[in-house]
Amino acid sequence: MTTSTRGAARTPAVLVLEDGRSFRGRAYGAVGATFGEAVFSTGMTGYQETLTDPSYHRQVVVMTAPHVGNTGVNDEDRESRTMWAAGFVVRDPARLPSNWRSRRSLDDELAEQGVVGISGIDTRALTRHLRERGAMRAGIFSGEDLADEAALLARVRETPGMAGADLTAEVTTAEAYVVPAVGEKRFTVAAVDLGIKGTTPHRLAQRGIEVHVLPATVTVEDIHALGPDGVFFSNGPGDPATADHAVSLMRGVLDRGTPLFGICFGNQILGRALGFGTYKLKYGHRGINQPVQDRTTGKVEITSHNHGFAVDAPLDRVSDTPYGRVEVSHVCLNDDVVEGLRLLDRPAFSVQYHPEAASGPHDAAYLFDRFVSLMEGQRA
Repeated sequence: MTTSTRGAARTPAVLVLEDGRSFRGRAYGAVGATFGEAVFSTGMTGYQETLTDPSYHRQVVVMTAPHVGNTGVNDEDRESRTMWAAGFVVRDPARLPSNWRSRRSLDDELAEQGVVGISGIDTRALTRHLRERGAMRAGIFSGEDLADEAALLARVRETPGMAGADLTAEVTTAEAYVVPAVGEKRFTVAAVDLGIKGTTPHRLAQRGIEVHVLPATVTVEDIHALGPDGVFFSNGPGDPATADHAVSLMRGVLDRGTPLFGICFGNQILGRALGFGTYKLKYGHRGINQPVQDRTTGKVEITSHNHGFAVDAPLDRVSDTPYGRVEVSHVCLNDDVVEGLRLLDRPAFSVQYHPEAASGPHDAAYLFDRFVSLMEGQRA
């Protein structure tokens, strides 16, 4: 629900939250109206990766870092073919980008792709409000869409929330494609695209893996027909409680005993496949500075996150499931949210965060090597 009209720096704009609070500023990017779930990201960099991450589909992203756009936009760092964020909120955008790879300004790129944004508001106050009240529906309005705030609030409250949202079909690839292995091919992996980021198959390819990226509508028979050494379930947007087909696929892979790795949405799908529930977090984890402990080693990692839902699994014991014993392998040190699952009787594991982390940090890159070790063990 956006226009692609380029916004002038002095064009008035307003952000309206569903609880009635509003913030007035200036248009940034496209001018018009947009709606989504207001969430905040704590990363000080990586805004280009954030905007092009399909997991942010139908979300209005608030950047907590005050200065955004300093390095402009390049042609290498995008995670998918387009910007997926519904809206973008910044405090103090860069007037001129300065980076040797920059090709255009963030403002121009947002306008070109029709992403309605707002700048010049107190993003610290907005973030504190979302922390206290929780992520909520929001709208950004500028240009001809500006109106009485009561009318704007009514428009916001008419939009759907994220709970119960089934968004996979809107972000998955329409056709299967292959990312070839870098160097000698060692393994074949089938990657189910639930909203995959472009860096992920390349991280696998760097380890000698030929990656077949498959639409979310793929069948378990289609997966097995490839004869993969492993199966990967990607990140993606929406409520995992709606992802019944993906859960069925996951169970089909577990039944066959093929090595399995899932991240983010894939972690939630594995949780459901094992019989655990999922729930919506108050304001979620988003950013590139979240502390997670690998409980198998005791090591603390700084990790990249983007999730508003989590798996409801016990932290204090190993659980029995239809697929054998399962333990919580990783936990968030901020709030004890489940950040990873590991099967003890089958070659399968998942994490809630993003080990590919194109914009950093790279503390969790070893998880791709752990997946390789599972495939090596299965082949042996």
